[in-house]
Amino acid sequence: MAENKNKLSQPHIVFLLAMLSCFLWGSATPAIKTGYGVFGIASSDTASIILFAGLRFFLAGILVVIFQSVMRGQFIKPEKAAWPSILKLSLAQTVIQYFCFYVGLAHTSGVTGTILSGASGFFSILLASLVFRYEKLTSAKLVGCIMGFAGLVIMNVSFDGGTVFSFSFMGEGLVLLSTISLALSGILAKKYSARFDVVMLSGYQFIVGGLVMIIVGFACGGRVPLVPQVSAYVLLLYLALISAVAYSVWGVLMANNPVSRVSIFNFMTPLFGVLLSAIFLGEVAQALQVNKLIALILVCAGIYVVNRKKEEKKAVSA
Repeated sequence: MAENKNKLSQPHIVFLLAMLSCFLWGSATPAIKTGYGVFGIASSDTASIILFAGLRFFLAGILVVIFQSVMRGQFIKPEKAAWPSILKLSLAQTVIQYFCFYVGLAHTSGVTGTILSGASGFFSILLASLVFRYEKLTSAKLVGCIMGFAGLVIMNVSFDGGTVFSFSFMGEGLVLLSTISLALSGILAKKYSARFDVVMLSGYQFIVGGLVMIIVGFACGGRVPLVPQVSAYVLLLYLALISAVAYSVWGVLMANNPVSRVSIFNFMTPLFGVLLSAIFLGEVAQALQVNKLIALILVCAGIYVVNRKKEEKKAVSA
């Protein structure tokens, strides 16, 4: 067990697994947009969007439980003491985060939403350092966060008029709450992993959160129509796999590493989203703009600063 934990703390393993999670999360943007199209869900139909998300997350939870059960050779189920942790994690990671994000996004611009939602790594490090006291807020971590956040802002700046920001609770306020909720869920996963298997927690919190969103979405009039295309259900399965794999891998990394070392990679998610949107949604010209390249450099530099400083400190103490 100790040897396995040590492997999950090695820099190249952290890098590869964190980038895998961010790549999957980034691919969700074009996949969700495509999914709305094939299932005939309007971007303004919040109830149907919540219902669609609930189906996705419920399926993701089922996939996690099945996969983990096969790997262990027995059905995994949470012990009674784990249910409070599952419910709290589900509330933060699935229900509040997703509900606030999509309702907020309907009342603000996509530019502002992208900037705010991409800042969860910044909030994760602040929460871990200032609230939960898991680690110290060093100058390297602060500089890395500032560089990453600056990259997100530059990525969304338009050179033909600039970006104008406003603030309202139903718009930017809810998107900001969703970002904080996502950051909090990572901290909670680390906390609860000391007592329970983090993959089991991930699977069952998805099932619970997905059920809540299905009930709320359906009760509010949301509908996801049956369609004849098999590709539509393959796409829904892929969206479920994104959540199942990315959150499970992220949870394992958070359980075995300092929060800052993992969370700083969150800044890569919007960049992957831009790149994959360029490929699958035909937005190549936007992806190759100078500001996108500058943003990539800043984000990568921020990741390097946070992780490099920690390695140097280890070398000195040894």
